[in-house]
Amino acid sequence: MSGRCEGRRVLVTGGARGQGRNHAVRFAREGADVAVLDIAAAEMETVAYPLGSRAELEETAELVAAEGGRAAALVADIRSLAEMEAAVGQAAEAFGGLDILVVNAGICTFGELATMSAETWGTMIDVNLTGAFNTVRAAVPHMYGSEAGRVVATSSMAGRAGWENIGHYAAAKWGLIGMVKSLALELAPRGITANVVCPSSVDTRMMKNEASYKLFRPDLENPTLEDALPAFQSVNVLPVPYAETDDISDAVLFLASEQARYITGATLSAAIGVNAKNI
Repeated sequence: MSGRCEGRRVLVTGGARGQGRNHAVRFAREGADVAVLDIAAAEMETVAYPLGSRAELEETAELVAAEGGRAAALVADIRSLAEMEAAVGQAAEAFGGLDILVVNAGICTFGELATMSAETWGTMIDVNLTGAFNTVRAAVPHMYGSEAGRVVATSSMAGRAGWENIGHYAAAKWGLIGMVKSLALELAPRGITANVVCPSSVDTRMMKNEASYKLFRPDLENPTLEDALPAFQSVNVLPVPYAETDDISDAVLFLASEQARYITGATLSAAIGVNAKNI
């Protein structure tokens, strides 16, 4: 039995691990050829946790290939349009075009806006907003002519409401929603849809790191994951601390499927009920 994405050509950014890796493998399981792109660098200025490595990116590509589809591992910094155009061009040439773009790469850092450094603000906007634009700019022209063109971007519930200590993240994610809604209008004549998934907390390195634990448990000097779990859960409506990556992949795959062919310009909250009390 063929999958929902049989023969589709997919690009996933932030694919070395976490949500990006899971999306890539799930698309491959549904019959797609998948290119995964990541900066593949040990660290980034202002980011407290390590980034995905080249080895992890290659491992994702191997997991994709194990599902039976073609795989490609691409290294590029989404902050650079030139790097993105070169890398995405390689994937499009190898696959003969692109059908589905998953704009997933992003970072999360913390700080109050009144005391935040210009570097912390700038890196956030450069990665989470300008990086998303660079991804769209590099990839979407390769999707023209696709009979099943889909753009799915990862925003956040922080893109739907104000949040303390991540105002720069909220600003970038609100901007991303506005960008994708505008893209939906521009691409509609070509039959290409563009939508946004808004998660709450997800079981990835972005959530599981010391800076995150300290933010949620400022009363402790060296909080652990176990210490932070009740605080994580307190944000959500359903009684769990975070969603699994498969839960977010389910939403992404739906918006990329034929079942969502007439859905565009939408925001889908895969958010453990946070949307019920914020928007």
